[in-house]
Amino acid sequence: MHATAHAQRDDRPPPFRWLGPGCLEVAPGVRVWKESSARLPTELGRFEIFVFRTSLDEAEHAALRRGTPTPGTVVPVRIHSECLTGDVFSSVRCDCRAQLLHAQAALGRQPHGALLYLRQEGRGIGLSNKIRAYALQEQGLDTVEANHHLGFDDDLRRYDIAAGMLALLGIERVALYTNNPRKIAGLEAHGIEVVERRPIRVGIRPENARYLKTKKERSGHLL
Repeated sequence: MHATAHAQRDDRPPPFRWLGPGCLEVAPGVRVWKESSARLPTELGRFEIFVFRTSLDEAEHAALRRGTPTPGTVVPVRIHSECLTGDVFSSVRCDCRAQLLHAQAALGRQPHGALLYLRQEGRGIGLSNKIRAYALQEQGLDTVEANHHLGFDDDLRRYDIAAGMLALLGIERVALYTNNPRKIAGLEAHGIEVVERRPIRVGIRPENARYLKTKKERSGHLL
């Protein structure tokens, strides 16, 4: 059974400020725009890929979209933050790759959907610091403790960029594949209506059991 997101608030912010075709402002001085797009057939379905840039840095964010939703359509969406070790090298210290493949496969079976791939490695602390955090975890710290030891909050990811990407894709209402309540709050804080939460269940391995326990007990994930 899919979980339902909390009731829509009346204090949602006004729509983004559109600056021109394919470009909008998601926060004061923060612009998001589409750079390029093309069709992308994959093993998990046929999609269209879009590349986005922002005024914050040089990072290129990507999105896979299936179908072209009409205004008001509730679109299944997954927001995935980059994880080089999991997504590319198949690390089992985390469940990132399993979640990515699960979500893409689910979206590939539906008429409409979008998968956003955000360049927010290590929950926003970057690859070098994530590997430093891994080394601290090998000394006994959990994920949150390792980030704090390095001087970071446990999660530095931002979702205004994701909300802007969705708006540029013509998506305003979503059924969000997530176990993380912060993603729901982050989207709704920037004008995207989360109509439904769809849990992602990919199982537990001995190598990531403590990581998932920390996600649940210290970061509030709904596992």
